[in-house]
Amino acid sequence: MTLRRVVVTGLGALTPIGNTVEEYWNSLINGVSGAAPITYFDTTNFKTKFACEVKNFNVEDFIERKEARKMDRYAQYAMVASEEAVNDAGFNMETLDKDRVGVIWGSGIGGLETFQEEVINWANGNGVPKFNPFFIPKMIADIAGGHISMKYGFRGPNFTTVSACASSTNALIDAFNYIRLGHADVMVSGGSEAAVTIAGMGGFNALHALSTRNDDPATASRPMDKDREGFVLGEGAGALILEEYEHAKARGARIYCEIGGGGMSADAHHITAPHPEGLGAKNVMINCLRDAGLKPEDVDGVNMHGTSTPLGDIAESKAILEVFGQHAYTLNLNSTKSMTGHLLGAAGAIETIASILSIKYGIVPPTINHFTDDENIDPKLNFTFNKAQKRDMKVVMSNTFGFGGHNACVLVKKLEE
Repeated sequence: MTLRRVVVTGLGALTPIGNTVEEYWNSLINGVSGAAPITYFDTTNFKTKFACEVKNFNVEDFIERKEARKMDRYAQYAMVASEEAVNDAGFNMETLDKDRVGVIWGSGIGGLETFQEEVINWANGNGVPKFNPFFIPKMIADIAGGHISMKYGFRGPNFTTVSACASSTNALIDAFNYIRLGHADVMVSGGSEAAVTIAGMGGFNALHALSTRNDDPATASRPMDKDREGFVLGEGAGALILEEYEHAKARGARIYCEIGGGGMSADAHHITAPHPEGLGAKNVMINCLRDAGLKPEDVDGVNMHGTSTPLGDIAESKAILEVFGQHAYTLNLNSTKSMTGHLLGAAGAIETIASILSIKYGIVPPTINHFTDDENIDPKLNFTFNKAQKRDMKVVMSNTFGFGGHNACVLVKKLEE
């Protein structure tokens, strides 16, 4: 069968460095760090006292108070980002066939804060199980997609992908496939996360996964730097409107780019550590290129998973050299997590948006906070350190890898009519 072409017609972002797509992009190209001391709870006894929180956000500016109280923060973030994306796409809601519009969302954890609060309240009580009636529908990881569909009346395919930090990239790939196989004409896709909580910070600290650079949070996320010592936890949401090309063209939509392909793989190695030689990362990029029908030399850049962990950055760099060979030295590589922190299940969505905008504007956002080369990482690779670089970007890959060895990669490319 002939696969249908899929394009991106709308974007929405709520991030630690900007509460709209425009704010997010301006912060990216100017190398702004979103890391700062945590404001949500008392961190006195925590190893890590900072994170990349969403700032200057009042949910009641977007959602009526009564409705907002029925949602965990991760779902609130999803609603705000998806509203920006739907508005950006410019649909005529009177003529749009809502039976052919679906929502596939991603979240690695879902309503962690809600779960935490309800369990603490019960533990501090008299043993009688008094729980909020909205506890379960606020906490479950699929509810964000449900809220989005209910708001707009979108009755097409609707579910949530959970693959840890690869979740929203998996969601995008699923949405892409549903459209190109003919199951839908439009999909709202992306991801959201709100794990900057007592349980989230405490849990990741127990894994020794987080940076503890409390004296200098702004430079704590330093992918590929010799002195990196863990990731910085972030929160927020990214939303994309994926649309069948002819459907978008027929309604005169503004098109950002085309989705070229998606790849998936598993490390089959360890519950948290990457394969030391980057085997899963290598396979996922190869699978993505194969799906897109492109050669390694067609790619201009890779938005790396690049979390700022000692093992992960080395493994991914090795994988890029394996996949791209000598062409790797001509690529613009970057890790926008150096600015946003790691948004876990939402990372793939906001990083795909960054990749799309690098194509639109011909600018590659930097990997900030680089001070010292790591002898275990090839210094000839161009990681776009510390300053954005201008470049005509036609094809960009975005990598996301999750605990459990889940790997997902999506490729976006400049639209060729």
